[in-house]
This record gives sequence, C-alpha cells and structure tokens, in this order.
Amino acid sequence: MNIGEVLAHLREDFPGISISKIRFLEAEGLIDPERTSAGYRKFRHADIERLRYILRMQRDHYLPLKVIGEHLDAIDRGLEPPAIETVGPVVPQVALADDGLPSADSFRQRSDLRVSRRELVKVVGIDEALLEQLESYGLVRADRKGQFDADDLVIARTAAELADFGLEPRHLRAFKTAADREVGLVEQVVSPLRNGRDGAAKARAEETAAQVAALAVKLHATLVKVGLND
Repeated sequence: MNIGEVLAHLREDFPGISISKIRFLEAEGLIDPERTSAGYRKFRHADIERLRYILRMQRDHYLPLKVIGEHLDAIDRGLEPPAIETVGPVVPQVALADDGLPSADSFRQRSDLRVSRRELVKVVGIDEALLEQLESYGLVRADRKGQFDADDLVIARTAAELADFGLEPRHLRAFKTAADREVGLVEQVVSPLRNGRDGAAKARAEETAAQVAALAVKLHATLVKVGLND
C-alpha cells in the first residue's frame, strides 16, 4: 500500500494521524517501509500493524517513543514486549516527571475527553459562578459544541484549590499572561522547524515544542521556588 492507503486504514481508530506523523516515525527508526525504484514508500500489512502498536502505546498508555522503540526491538527479536496495565476510561491526569514537574510527554498528550458545563461543574466540584469567572478571564474556553476538554478540567480544579487560599480568577490573569509569554518563546524556537521542506517537519516541530515547553515550565517553577526561599 502507498502512504495514502495507510492513512485510510488508520484514521478510523486514530483520527489525528497524518502523513507527516508517519514520516516522522520513519525518521525516528520505528518503521521501515520498503521503497520502490522511484523512491515511493510501499507499506505491508505488517507495517500497518506496527504503526497501530506505536499509536496505541502513545494514545492509551502515554509511552514515549524511546520506550516504544524498546518494545518494538523486543518484538523484532522474537520476544514478548513488557505487559502493560489496562487503562480504563478515567479523567486524564497531567504526566509528571520524577521531580514532580510536567514532563515533555505531558505536552505531547492529546486527550479526546469532552465534558459539558454540567459535567465539568460536577466533576471538579465548583459552582457555575466560578466557571463563568474562569471563562471571563480566558482561563478556560468551551468549544463550538459548548464542551470542555481535559486541560479545562485541570485548570478549573486548580483554580478551585487556589480559591481556598483567597485567590480568585481575577488574580489568575497573571498566570495566563506569563503562560502566553512562554508560549511565544516556544514558538520562536519551533516556527523555523515547521517551515522545513521534508515530510517530517511538522511532527519534528511538535516534538521540539513538547521538550522546550517542559524545560520552560521547569525553569519557571524553579525560579518561583528560589524567589520564595530568598
């Protein structure tokens, strides 16, 4: 099969799959499709199953590509990959590194979770008034269907916990402003990568953004810690 036919096979289970993503996984050495004399990729059914495994490990178990590569190496050598616990349908949590800070993997994760206003209020344990304030200050935002995602849940829950210390949504605008500035810095690094001419440019930019964002958050958190200890 050619790469377009591969997308058709995978998109029902993995709607976010793209040609650039497949090319990126090839560049990372996780898949190795055959090439025609003209240089076109030709995929076998085994290649598609390999892609399914990679995408499933990323989506359902949040495994980094390095670990997935180790699993594939074991499979290639006739070994069984490590057993992975079944993941149930729960509200996602931010993946944390050993030091308690968000890891690069947490920035790569994209959850399909969507909840209504009523569900968000119930799950987080806040009232409608607080949710309206969070919306008014641009801290959370519903999509066109009026639904919120997993990140909105984390923000709303954190805002509720801060409210217990007297910090209202209007006080949290400083966090939003600081986050926007950090996003701008990440974009300065990533923007040139997106303009690359090779097929894996978009996926490479996404990986770089995740790593730089995690480092930026680590620096920010450490500077706050130092400031409190001065």
